[in-house]
Amino acid sequence: MKRFILTGTPGSGKTALLRQLEMDGFSVVEEAATDVIALSQARGFAAPWKSPSFIDAVVVLQRLREARSALEHVDVQVHDRSVVCTAALADYLGFPYSDLLKGELERMRSSEIFERKVFFLRNLGFVAPTEARRITYEEALRFEAVHESAYRERGYELTFIEPGSITERVAAVLAAIAE
Repeated sequence: MKRFILTGTPGSGKTALLRQLEMDGFSVVEEAATDVIALSQARGFAAPWKSPSFIDAVVVLQRLREARSALEHVDVQVHDRSVVCTAALADYLGFPYSDLLKGELERMRSSEIFERKVFFLRNLGFVAPTEARRITYEEALRFEAVHESAYRERGYELTFIEPGSITERVAAVLAAIAE
C-alpha cells in the first residue's frame, strides 16, 4: 500500500480535497488535531492547544488512526497530516518534544510508513475561523513556513498544490500519485 501525506497550513483546503478524494473512491485517513480540539472543547477546555499535553493527545489519535488504516486492502491511501505536522505544531507553539512525539517521529522515519512525496497545499490567501481554527492569516503564514521546514528537515519531497478549484487541486494530486 502506498500511503501519501496531505498537509498544509490551517485553512489551505485540505479537508475539501480529502473529501473529494474520498468521494472519488480513495481510502483517506482523517486529521487528528481537529478532533482532539473538538473533544476537549466539549469537555470545557476552550483552548486545548495551549497545553503541552495537547501534542501527545494528537499523536495518540494519529497513531490509532494509522494502525486502523493499515488493515485496509487498498493500493493508495491519503492521510490528512502526519506526526511530522504534529512536530511542526509543537515547534510553532514552542512546546518541547515529548518522548511519545520523539518515538513516533523515529518510528515513522525508520519504518518508512509514508511515501517520501508529500502533498503540501499552499494557503488560499485567507483563513476562515472556526471553533477549532482560531488562527489569523498572518499566523497561518508563519505556521506554513514552520511546517514546510519540518518536512524538508526530515528529507521529504514536497509536491506543492497551488490554490485553485477543487477539481484542479485533485487533478494535481492524482497526477503526482501516478508519477
